Amino acid sequence: MGVLGQLGFMVAFLAAGVVAGHLGLLTERRTDVLTTLVFTVALPALVFRSTYGQPLREIISPSLLAGFWVVIAVTIGLGWLVHRRLDAAERRSVSVVQSYHSNMGFLGLPLVAETMGGDATAVASVLLGIGSITHVPVTVFLLVRINGSDASLVAECRKLLTNPVLVALAGGIGASVLGIPVPGAFVDALAIPAELALPFALLCIGASLDTDLPASHVEKTASVVALKVLWMPVLAWLVYSSLPVGSTALGTAVVMFGAPTAVSTYVYTTEMGGDAAFASLNVFTSTVVSIGTLSVLVWLFA
Repeated sequence: MGVLGQLGFMVAFLAAGVVAGHLGLLTERRTDVLTTLVFTVALPALVFRSTYGQPLREIISPSLLAGFWVVIAVTIGLGWLVHRRLDAAERRSVSVVQSYHSNMGFLGLPLVAETMGGDATAVASVLLGIGSITHVPVTVFLLVRINGSDASLVAECRKLLTNPVLVALAGGIGASVLGIPVPGAFVDALAIPAELALPFALLCIGASLDTDLPASHVEKTASVVALKVLWMPVLAWLVYSSLPVGSTALGTAVVMFGAPTAVSTYVYTTEMGGDAAFASLNVFTSTVVSIGTLSVLVWLFA
């Protein structure tokens, strides 16, 4: 599928999710069920299929890991500077967190899988794993620190041990590194849920977005969206271009960092004293804007 076709595909499914949510076809309960299926079945299937047979010794490198953490750290620092003048802690915390916390799982990885090939998908799966073990504790820490919330950082980190995506990533890496044969029938069975990861994820995102916020609030989200979908992929390109990584890893990292703000940040914000309405607006706006920016990135790097 070409870039324009992929753009139309993304717009169609995102819009279908929005419409289905407004018409009551995708209620909150149904959206939660579909989200659970994506998170526990489709994404793990995609991650395992993309890693079990790949030469991961050639993919996982100190440069790949270092580049990821440099991009995250620099963006957090810049976000802190850009949003430091916001008086309300609940809005400042949301702005900082949503400037770097990418939707790598529900949108980044499936998009790479659809457009950039198997090697890129393996790299994206590794980046998703790094992101999962980085984003959650850092996001929780910042929300607790800025908002003065009493949420448990340790409890949130413990949940990572049973995260289906990380379990699938560990299984795929183990099979690859140890040379464990994987039955063909099992791999074939994972094909269908893996293919459904992107369309189902887009439906979930569309159905969960809050599009009823006042238009006057949109200007307040501009700095968050600019950092997330414009600054981060540019920074990723600058960082990884200076590191000894291949063109596949470079392009994959840029696209993954170009993903919009993760929907999960809205959940963390709601639980930890942030401005939930503002968080919803940022998720919606960054997702809509990223459809255009991600299409450009895929066209450049696919």
